[in-house]
Amino acid sequence: MKAKKYLGQHFLIDNNIANKIVNSLTLVNQTKKINCLEVGAGKGILTKLLLKKTEYDLYVVEIDDEAIDYLNIHIPEIKNKLFHKDFLKFEIQQKFKHPLILIGNLPYNITAPIFFKVIENKDLISEIVVMIQKEVAVRISSKHGTKKYGILSVLLQAYYDIEYLFTVSNTVFDPPPKVQSAVIRLKRKDTEFDIKNFEHFKQVVKLTFGQRRKMLRNTLKAKFDISKIKPTILTKRPEQLSVQEFVDLANLIYLPAIN
Repeated sequence: MKAKKYLGQHFLIDNNIANKIVNSLTLVNQTKKINCLEVGAGKGILTKLLLKKTEYDLYVVEIDDEAIDYLNIHIPEIKNKLFHKDFLKFEIQQKFKHPLILIGNLPYNITAPIFFKVIENKDLISEIVVMIQKEVAVRISSKHGTKKYGILSVLLQAYYDIEYLFTVSNTVFDPPPKVQSAVIRLKRKDTEFDIKNFEHFKQVVKLTFGQRRKMLRNTLKAKFDISKIKPTILTKRPEQLSVQEFVDLANLIYLPAIN
């Protein structure tokens, strides 16, 4: 089974790294198993280890026909919990009614869409442990005031506490990618921000970072009434605002639809 470039496949071949990823999961339930969904199992190096974790009820979603055949042959115990689907089109809320964990070695070419899907299903996904491109991991976990801080940083940190766990060399993959990788963990916040309307919040974040070199006054005034916003906020650029400040800003200029 060879890695397919169009699917962004780079198979992890180091069992020590695989163990570190699986052991980075923290969510447990003392009374029942927790649903665990692996995204893109490939040859199943994580799958085999996850099956040994009796606290989890493991499911796998995999798009690759050849990988499906491989997993059915080499890990037959996962056969009835193997979804032959594109994760980006996978209906999580139809398949799962209780909170679940997400884990996987994500394809670099669709990392951002996967995280936007996580945000759409934030009320169901309690914890995420994934390996992604190092640059993206740094960006997602960055705090305000840094160049790496951006749209995904704000949207994900609005709902999850994010930890950059460890860096992974490209030598532990077949074929080796041209970049380094990293493993990050996202855990649903115990205390949520008071976001009046998520779609509006997302619109504000995307709009401001779409012109990140401009002051907020110049990006917001074309679409919103900015008369209530403090002048000190309007002179800032988006990377200078904390998640809480973005929430306050979005709430302040939110106008609910009138029926």
